[in-house]
Amino acid sequence: MNDFFKTLQTQRWDDHRYYHHSRINQTLHLISAISFVVAYALLWTDPVLSALIAWLVSMTSRQAGHFFFEPKGYDHVNQATHEHKEEIKVGYNLQRKVVLMALWAGTPMLVALAPGVFGLFEPHTDGESFIRQVGALWLALGVGGLLFRTVHLFFIADVQTGLAWMTKILTDPFHDIKLYHKAPLYLMRGQLIDPGIGHRS
Repeated sequence: MNDFFKTLQTQRWDDHRYYHHSRINQTLHLISAISFVVAYALLWTDPVLSALIAWLVSMTSRQAGHFFFEPKGYDHVNQATHEHKEEIKVGYNLQRKVVLMALWAGTPMLVALAPGVFGLFEPHTDGESFIRQVGALWLALGVGGLLFRTVHLFFIADVQTGLAWMTKILTDPFHDIKLYHKAPLYLMRGQLIDPGIGHRS
């Protein structure tokens, strides 16, 4: 069990120091984390609405931070190139995220072009049923994406790495709130890059 928590701690630390230099990215992760917590709460009463919030608010803000604001040049703090960091990324690197986000963006088109989605649903009759069917598919995509990479890590690394990564992803919202709750304040002060990114807090 100690090895598991050490693996989890290492994954969290590497994710922070490699991929969260930008205060804008950190702020967007805070917004993402708060909305994910709301989505978690709704998961028990309205899972489709939960998925809509998770994908439309949480995931879009989170991935926008990585794609548009995180520096992609040479990382002097960690003495690593962007390409090296992408190669050793445990979870979804930018290339894998492009595939995941393409599937997300294509889901509404699937529901629109194939009413009922090949018998999975009753054909939608109004805007609400259309949106809820999209949300249901997004929920399946989120769960599927999590399980796919977890099992993939079982084979390319080991079971502990995969389970630690899954635990990290599921608990990231709470950890991110703790880690980045001051990011908006630093950003308002004009600090665009976290000067302490290479130091454990």
